[in-house]
Amino acid sequence: MACPACGGETVSIPVPAELREYLPGETPGTALCRACLSIHPEPDPPAETPDLSAVDDAFPTDSNAAVPLALLVGLLDSLALNRQEITALLERVEREGVDPLLAVDRLADSYGDRAHVDLSARRRQLEQLL
Repeated sequence: MACPACGGETVSIPVPAELREYLPGETPGTALCRACLSIHPEPDPPAETPDLSAVDDAFPTDSNAAVPLALLVGLLDSLALNRQEITALLERVEREGVDPLLAVDRLADSYGDRAHVDLSARRRQLEQLL
């Protein structure tokens, strides 16, 4: 599936039931764009979570941390509207042993202007949320 935002290639991710409240829409999965890191509803995700470190090595190999991190990054386009969700996902990623701010820094370094949102600026705002 092509990304509706930039036309880039996406990776389909099944989202565990306990994280679906953070998804846009009512689908059981999300599609993460490899080009801009935006997320989009995925009505037919695979049964197994792909290794998101293949998208970028800033994503952990453990899906328990990688999936919430992908959702977090995808929701950063509207920090004001998604504040509660973002805060909960930050905490979830941290509980899994991953530093979410470092991951966002690394993604900002990798993607720069290609990301769907200014990750460097959002990283500073995330620090204020914590």
